[in-house]
Amino acid sequence: MSLLRVFVAIELPASVRDAIYKQTSALRQNLSGGDIRWVPVQNMHLTLKFLGETAASHLDFLRQMLSHEAALHSPFEIQIGGVGCFPNQRTPRVLWVAVRAPSELSALQRGIEAGAARLGYKPEARPFAPHLTLGRVRESASLSERQNIRAALAAVQTGNVATVRVEAVHLFKSDLQPGGSVYSKLFSASLSKSKP
Repeated sequence: MSLLRVFVAIELPASVRDAIYKQTSALRQNLSGGDIRWVPVQNMHLTLKFLGETAASHLDFLRQMLSHEAALHSPFEIQIGGVGCFPNQRTPRVLWVAVRAPSELSALQRGIEAGAARLGYKPEARPFAPHLTLGRVRESASLSERQNIRAALAAVQTGNVATVRVEAVHLFKSDLQPGGSVYSKLFSASLSKSKP
């Protein structure tokens, strides 16, 4: 049985990914010592639900669920800008770019989470915190290296990088290659509810 690693996400236009890359290039230069695995710019996206290992035969159920959920929502806009880290400043593990979004994004994510749970996928324990992952701090990073990361984050001023209109959600598969993950879009579902 062939298993695919899949996730549901909002795609960013290439121009927005390039703008984020430019705005955060100083951060990458200041933290170029190898303690962070940076996300390649072409892989940057807003994850709504990581589904993990999925049988190819299950994709049709996912397509139906996503199409149904997306049709219940109208397109909306998100603002991208500002940097931070999870879980906190003292122990940075994930560096991110902030996403400011209207309540429509949370409603869409909750609907997809509930739809995935009905199909047997494990619910996400952590509350949804919309963000774009820039990089992941290696477990081996020392205390002083983590202090450097905190200082570099504090020094970066990005402001509002872009506004993105969200009109669809996508199911992607992730193939782990020697050079890192390669993402391919399996299908898209349009946000097609018309505004009252």
